[in-house]
Amino acid sequence: MFDKVLIANRGEVAVRVARACRELGVRSVAVYSTRDRDSAVVRMADEAVHIGPGQPARSYLNAAAVLQAADQTGAEAIHPGYGFLSESPDFAEACEAAGITLIGPPARVMSVLGDKTSARALMRRAGLELLPGSTDALDVEEALELADRIGYPVIIKASAGGGGRGMAVVRERDRFVDDFRRTRATAQAVFGDGRLYVEKYLEHARHVEVQVLCDTRGRAIHLGERDCSVQRRHQKLIEESPAPDLRPGLAERMGRSAVAGAVAAGYVGAGTFEFLVSPEGEHYFMEVNCRIQVEHPVTEMVTGVDLVQQQIRIAAGLPLELAQDDVRPRGVSIECRINAEDPAAGFAPTPGLIERFVPAGGPFVRVDTHVHAGYTVPPDYDSLLAKLVVWAPDRDAAIARMRRALAEFRVDGARVRTTGQFLDAVLAHPKFAAAAHSTALVDELLAARPHR
Repeated sequence: MFDKVLIANRGEVAVRVARACRELGVRSVAVYSTRDRDSAVVRMADEAVHIGPGQPARSYLNAAAVLQAADQTGAEAIHPGYGFLSESPDFAEACEAAGITLIGPPARVMSVLGDKTSARALMRRAGLELLPGSTDALDVEEALELADRIGYPVIIKASAGGGGRGMAVVRERDRFVDDFRRTRATAQAVFGDGRLYVEKYLEHARHVEVQVLCDTRGRAIHLGERDCSVQRRHQKLIEESPAPDLRPGLAERMGRSAVAGAVAAGYVGAGTFEFLVSPEGEHYFMEVNCRIQVEHPVTEMVTGVDLVQQQIRIAAGLPLELAQDDVRPRGVSIECRINAEDPAAGFAPTPGLIERFVPAGGPFVRVDTHVHAGYTVPPDYDSLLAKLVVWAPDRDAAIARMRRALAEFRVDGARVRTTGQFLDAVLAHPKFAAAAHSTALVDELLAARPHR
């Protein structure tokens, strides 16, 4: 096991990793920007190193500063969390060159799976089902010809995309060229890579993902599935495990698909295979996330497996402690992301001072957060304040417990608004209660609500 791990992130995920290290008897090093000087992880970690000003490009995205901090403190490994450098093959290569273990898959695997077109091509060879579309990047003429052939609606996606950015759904041929060029410009600006591909857009689909763990000895297991269909602008708001109301046998088929894909890729660590599920119950591979997911707690709650500790153990070269038959999910877990955003203003971020912070409590309620009363939500970073997670023996009880917890959860500030009330409205919606919802549910709710 490592003696010391550097946490190359901030916010709730940095706190989450620090706690996992403490339980494993591993010393932790926090890195922080000027804005995060007084952050929770700085107080919690065994050591802390300042790596730059508030702007992410000059701190948390500054690979040289992160590696220097690791060298300075003698950290043997780096946990990148999610976002920032977590899926950067260049950073993974730099860690390998510096003799530091990155807690994640190897650079070569990250490079193949991080590119959506090469990932699709690999998964097709591994036998996974894909929606009709391209496995190569296309120019505008090739893309238009393909869209005409597979039929509208289609979705244009950035090969290097992620986080719900660099996508456009096109329903009419007349809009295709303009939307393609606009998406290409966005992809170039955001990811530094303007390559695009096209696939069939599945109406009224559900977004279901499978958690995998793979060790350095080639063993791979899955830990069940999560439904992540409640989204705004392709970004998740509510997640639950297991995915409700799947057709008999579908969850197990998806699990086998994810494990087959992971083995084919030579994956190491914790990863997530994302699928679209059609109203008819067919599942189609979308992409792989080469990191811990924001929504990992719901899998932990139903399986009892600490995924972050498993990441660290695997990166240290230890074998998987679990076989597939050892994974026995129980009950239902739901996670709500409490973001500093105003749903009535198109989910615009609402940074500012938090004057009162009252997290929910009670039986089987978990709150992952870095926030406290007196904390100022900065404008520089993701707006996630907390993850509210509940467990119950069945789905109806889990929804009731989450609604109770949301009613208790208070974040007050003159400028700060949160997604809490909106999430409660989603949980109360008849489609969600009946597990008849899709990725279109948030848009349906927004269309029925007044906007500022």
